Amino acid sequence: MPFSAQEIAQQLGGEVVGDPATRLSGFSPATNAKAGDLTFAENETFFQKAEQSAAVAILVDGPFQSDKKTVIRVPNARIAFAKVLPIFFPEAKFAAGIHASAVIAPTAVVDPSAHIGPHCTIADGVKIGPRTALVASVFVGSGSTVGEDCVLQPNITLYSKTQIGNRVRIHAGTVVGSDGFGYVLDQGLHRKVPQVGHVVIHDDVEIGANVTIDRGALGPTTIGRGTKIDNLVQIAHNVTIGDHCLLISQVGVAGSTKMGNYVTLAGQVGVAGHLKIGSKAVISAQSGVMHDVPEGEKWFGTPAQPDRRLKRQLIAIQHLPDLVKRVAALEARLANEASRTAES
Repeated sequence: MPFSAQEIAQQLGGEVVGDPATRLSGFSPATNAKAGDLTFAENETFFQKAEQSAAVAILVDGPFQSDKKTVIRVPNARIAFAKVLPIFFPEAKFAAGIHASAVIAPTAVVDPSAHIGPHCTIADGVKIGPRTALVASVFVGSGSTVGEDCVLQPNITLYSKTQIGNRVRIHAGTVVGSDGFGYVLDQGLHRKVPQVGHVVIHDDVEIGANVTIDRGALGPTTIGRGTKIDNLVQIAHNVTIGDHCLLISQVGVAGSTKMGNYVTLAGQVGVAGHLKIGSKAVISAQSGVMHDVPEGEKWFGTPAQPDRRLKRQLIAIQHLPDLVKRVAALEARLANEASRTAES
């Protein structure tokens, strides 16, 4: 469905510089834009490319002007980019109803507006909220609850007693509520500690593909409101993650660690168990966290430590080869002097 430049500007809280009636039928990067497309530019280089493209309008947040294109000026082009994509590419709507191949326990409660796709299984005592979609082959264990406006993609498993809030998205292959890795050594054998807790996922969380979130040994593993978890992340039992955190791909968090709000764990970060990560802390990629991290600090390395301290160490390491040569030369000179003294 085409929109006018003015309509788009109004939805983005921006202004039109040029023809407000310009018709926009799509959104593309400048490199493959076609006639009727809107594109965007965050700096002068991208703006020049956008002007040379086939796009008819450019989304910007700076003082850019064009004699060739209509410009839509917004406070922040990156945020506007995120807002404009759903306008041109609206998400698929899931029709209310239950597929004939789905298996629903008699005691489960499924809202009439929910979508239950092929081969889904919903166990006893489950509650599925309004407008929530289980796309296909989703298993929801007994006593679990899924709130409203959630989307669970194919092949997701929710173990028993999992609690999911509203507007939660979970991508394919994720497992929520599997047993935590708890064992004690007993007479030479690893005795399993029963994991009798559950998982609580609050509102507006998004969880990527093939993520595993373990149930608590006792009590919950908790994911805070608005937190976003990338693909292939492992969260162990009784972990507490605060609100609006970011966990990037291949992160692993060991048991009973607690994170504040707005924490960022970059790709392949490993966090040991029973630690505290303060709010707004940032851990750089491939770091191994072995100690508590205070609020607002940036750490990296293995073992991770404050970034400024580690940077000084890395700079010192770069000087080591020259230092080794200097020490070797000094030792040789001292040895020669000692030899001459002995001969005299």
